[in-house]
Amino acid sequence: EEIRVTAAGSVSACISRAAKLFNEMDKTFLTITATGNALTKAVTTAEVIKRRFKGLHQITKLVNQDIEDEYEPLEEGLDKVTETRSMACIEIKLSKEALDKSDKGYQEPIDEALVTEVDPEELAAPRGRGGGRGKGRGKGKGKGKSREDEEEEDEPKGKGKG
Repeated sequence: EEIRVTAAGSVSACISRAAKLFNEMDKTFLTITATGNALTKAVTTAEVIKRRFKGLHQITKLVNQDIEDEYEPLEEGLDKVTETRSMACIEIKLSKEALDKSDKGYQEPIDEALVTEVDPEELAAPRGRGGGRGKGRGKGKGKGKSREDEEEEDEPKGKGKG
């Protein structure tokens, strides 16, 4: 029911996980959570999922979380150093059933014309990697005479000196 998005993970892996939750496990809702640099990736994931499954209601919560880091000194006799930093966290709940419409982060399902439903097998199938450049580009024309050039010997070539 929860998909944790990291800055390093891929969006397509999250989408296939969502497909597994909705199709195979028959879940009615899922929650996407992320912190820090992964916020944009979480939003992208939610938007793609909304365009893959019909009638998904959404509630988004954005929270600031205080994280306290405590450092031990390398030398004896020094005090511990504590550092508190604030980190943004997002929680996106996508549900097939209607959610609380009075919630300030509520978004109703998008127009069904914008949704393109994909088969579960199609989502799970690996996409081709690479394929650009480096696949061998044939022999090309090169220098030297080809068969076509040998037939067209009658027309003069060069600057015509002599």
